Amino acid sequence: MNYEVNSTNPVVKAIVAGSAPRPAQLAAARGVLPLPQTDLLEVLVALAGGADAELAKNARNTLVSQNASELAATVKSNEIAPGVLAYFVEQGDHPKLIHEAVLTNPKTPTASIINFARRTANGELLEILSLNQQLLIGEPQIIDAIISNPYRTSEAERRATETKREFFQKERGAQQIAGELRAQGKDAAAEFIEKAEFAESLAETASKSNLSIEDAMLLAEHIEVSDAEIDDSWLSFDYIEELYEETDEQRQSIVNKILGELSSEDDEISGERVSMINRILRMGMKDRVKLAMKGDREARNILIRDPNRIVAQAVVQNARITEQEIEKIAAMRSVPEDVLRQIANNRGWARNYSIMHKLAQNPRTPLSNVMSILTRLQLRDLQAMTKNRNVSDAVRKQSLRLVTARQGR
Repeated sequence: MNYEVNSTNPVVKAIVAGSAPRPAQLAAARGVLPLPQTDLLEVLVALAGGADAELAKNARNTLVSQNASELAATVKSNEIAPGVLAYFVEQGDHPKLIHEAVLTNPKTPTASIINFARRTANGELLEILSLNQQLLIGEPQIIDAIISNPYRTSEAERRATETKREFFQKERGAQQIAGELRAQGKDAAAEFIEKAEFAESLAETASKSNLSIEDAMLLAEHIEVSDAEIDDSWLSFDYIEELYEETDEQRQSIVNKILGELSSEDDEISGERVSMINRILRMGMKDRVKLAMKGDREARNILIRDPNRIVAQAVVQNARITEQEIEKIAAMRSVPEDVLRQIANNRGWARNYSIMHKLAQNPRTPLSNVMSILTRLQLRDLQAMTKNRNVSDAVRKQSLRLVTARQGR
């Protein structure tokens, strides 16, 4: 018989093991063997679940015939075996008094309580469970079992939901997400979540202005730059006044702007990408600046289109940005002049002819930078600039002067 004996009584061990004489086993099954009540219950539960049909039937009948008040007092005892508690909590035909005693005993196995909370049709007992906040905090699966049980009362649901919100949704906020990310080796993502302004307002479901826990996890997937790689020395105090908070209408306008620009490049924008843009724009501006400096290519491609120049400038400060991305940005007419100036003044990118050529062709590039770039362009590109109607007259005239000079005229 596969049953773990809790009692130290050798008689109990012999009966459960099947080594006791048959008359003793039958007497125990009928409840007439002189044993302490806690030992007798353990024997009866072991026999009721055993392979011997005669003993099992007698033991079950004996258990059902127990006086409810006396039985409730016994199962409240600290000496009662966990197996006995598991038996009673899993039996649906015992009086409420017994179930209440078993559910409140700290020795009752958690798995049995979870199963009970899932399948019981007694809403009052679910209320009793919901009152045991310490148990719910220690075993959050019980909370979910109560909430998902169709027979739950409104009071049981309220208490379970409040406990979940207070002790798990808040805890599951930034710190728990960061812990999960670190366990996966995603330290950069963990740093971002921990330090994000939205960390304190994470909710189970997203609202118009707040991010959900799922949103935060999905955003974290786009983080690839660690704090150690970030150089934020460019972000001086002068920029602080530009890190303002937008209204919901302003943020929606930014979403529409970004979607409009992306749709002009791609025939179709996936629903996943639209969701990503909406998640980003539910973040405040400071968090968007951080994402711009720490995010992957997809995050950079979205945030370079942010109309706030600080966010866009943060993108080109990203340590992982490639020259191919910079070349694409250099040709964009929607980016702020400050971003184009930043690219033009970067010594590393200045050595890339394609980037400089794109900047010269961009009508938004500051004139002083364009004039400097023109002197480095090849003759054929200068000649094309003299006919380019997208650039200013000053740029075309300077291009013509340089072409004339190089041709010796």
